[in-house]
Amino acid sequence: LTVNLHLLMVSFYQPKGKRFKIIMEGGAFPSDQYAIESQVRFHGFNPNEAIIEVFPREGEEILRNEDIVAKIKENGDEIALVLFGGINYYTGQWYDMKQITKAGHDAGAIVGWDLAHAAGNVPLELHNWGVDFACWCSYKYQNSGPGGISGIFVHEKHFNNTNLNRFAGWWGYQENKRFKMEKGFVAEAGADGWQVSCTQVMPMALYHASLQIFNEAGNLENLRIKSVSLTGYLEYVINQVNKEINIEQFKIITPKNTEERGAQLSIIAAKKGKEIFDGLVEFGVLGDWREPNVIRLSPIPLYNSFEDIYLTGQALMKVSLQVLKH
Repeated sequence: LTVNLHLLMVSFYQPKGKRFKIIMEGGAFPSDQYAIESQVRFHGFNPNEAIIEVFPREGEEILRNEDIVAKIKENGDEIALVLFGGINYYTGQWYDMKQITKAGHDAGAIVGWDLAHAAGNVPLELHNWGVDFACWCSYKYQNSGPGGISGIFVHEKHFNNTNLNRFAGWWGYQENKRFKMEKGFVAEAGADGWQVSCTQVMPMALYHASLQIFNEAGNLENLRIKSVSLTGYLEYVINQVNKEINIEQFKIITPKNTEERGAQLSIIAAKKGKEIFDGLVEFGVLGDWREPNVIRLSPIPLYNSFEDIYLTGQALMKVSLQVLKH
């Protein structure tokens, strides 16, 4: 994903004059931060001056979409690129991508998205929303495993723009002439023209099998219906655990509004969070831990059941009682 993000920023981060800034979410996934900082430095700018980060208000855990839009408007004529994660990796917040994309375009900026936690999780309408570019990995909700294939989206309005810079490679060359080995790069039409080298067969096979399963399940809209129910039940179960142990041990920082979240719930434990997470793993509950103090749980509609959620609640109860009594 980060490699694709770099390749796309070569094309779509084109600072000119006073329009050289990038606006992004504060606390973005570190690899995005590093990529953006290095791109800014590559163009000769100081990241402290060229990167605008939008943070939650004091005392709040999640960003307000209106604050993102306001920050874009405030800095509009200085922004070259708006680049956010569709769903924040830490909080699980699903941003209003349509609204933010429009705000970026109204300000005269290019708008891109990192969809690592959104692809295969929530319905997306990148073309209809006018998103300029996006990239994602496939090893989370698309089930292809660590090191799996990354993907990109480029809006068709950019397909014939010959002024776009790109770091080219032979696999992005016109497919019907690729093996003629001619001098001078001519891009394949569409997002395929951003490919650099041929992909590995085994990861592609895994990804293909996963996408076949998605097709057999109907469509992402159908899966989303079950996902909302599963995550809603998980939210209920966690709140019930708080009641049973008679303390507010677990705080869900992911938005309650289902239109502002995908499958993921991010949970802060008031006490001994890492010990509780380790205990859940021993019970076979495989979420993950994110420093400094978040347990992420993401029930997946393709293969998780409501019974799984119930058993997760039972495990959380047992582990909490064991850990907190010491």
